[in-house]
Amino acid sequence: MPTPDLYAVIMAGGSGTRFWPASRASRPKQFLPIAGAAPMIAETWKRLEGLVRPEHVLVVTAESQAQLVRECLPGLAPENLLAEPLARNTAPCVALAAFEIRRRAPDAVQIVLPADHVIRPAEAFRRTLAAAAREAAASGALLTFGIRPTHPATGYGYVETGEQMHAVDGIPVHRVVRFVEKPDRARAEEFLAQGSFLWNSGIFVWSTSAILEAVREHVPAVHAGLERVEAGAPLGEEYARFASEPVDVAILERAANVRTMPIEYEWNDVGSWAALPEVAPADEHGNWPALSGGARLVTVEAEGCVAYAEAGEVLALVGVKDLVVVRAGNATLVCPRDRAQDVKRIVEELRGSAPEFL
Repeated sequence: MPTPDLYAVIMAGGSGTRFWPASRASRPKQFLPIAGAAPMIAETWKRLEGLVRPEHVLVVTAESQAQLVRECLPGLAPENLLAEPLARNTAPCVALAAFEIRRRAPDAVQIVLPADHVIRPAEAFRRTLAAAAREAAASGALLTFGIRPTHPATGYGYVETGEQMHAVDGIPVHRVVRFVEKPDRARAEEFLAQGSFLWNSGIFVWSTSAILEAVREHVPAVHAGLERVEAGAPLGEEYARFASEPVDVAILERAANVRTMPIEYEWNDVGSWAALPEVAPADEHGNWPALSGGARLVTVEAEGCVAYAEAGEVLALVGVKDLVVVRAGNATLVCPRDRAQDVKRIVEELRGSAPEFL
């Protein structure tokens, strides 16, 4: 089964609210070196090297973030930057990229992935991408990667797997029974015990023809709107009519030809400050200085803390345990590590009362 002509679509329009106050509207999470020395979008770009040619990598982002993409990805061709005039979640984003790829290479297979994940090792990831591309080209199915759960996580969506259909390059291909949105703790424990549920990675592989047919069938308003754009209608006017829906809900939950391939290596969507201990080693005192800050961390009898401040600053922690302490620009965050997901509530409060801090 030969590897087909490959394109990649990096989705980079998110707001990264759970990483406030380091992640702001002017520089969201995907443009920060949260889990390494380079911005997360640059790490995603590099992860594709050797599999997808640079001229075949497209980035979809918000118009307001286009310059940030150019700064982080100097190798990105100008025509490969697709700017969305409005935030409409990932279903219109996927469709916009698919229409553009069809114009260039209608027989291509697409890899669609978020800009802000940590995946290691890159070689294993590329191997599964290549296998998924061959499966998508041969079957016409919509492929998603599933992550073997290691604990009853409530912050991820789940994929229930059916029977194994076959394997590609030794990687099993399963029928998808259903998608389940983020569960409560009891349901997550049930899913873990059953053994047939995987975390939904949000990484997809499909042929251009298959995803466009799925867009036409399941989100016809988006398909019709982008056809009007091809005929000369303003993109902004059409985008304003689109519903804001994730591709999982708008298409994959409704489609019949969805398959999943489990991946066994490290994957993390780094959804909040509390995720840093999962992707970075602790220092000698058992704390996690966030790699993106550059500040000096000084501790006395402090442990289990995630700390961030910008270069040229000092953070000092005394006698505290299991905190998130973030100082960025004109804002400071302090919370228990196990409440880091609730940072979004602060963002919601500021959106109404003090948006200048977002």
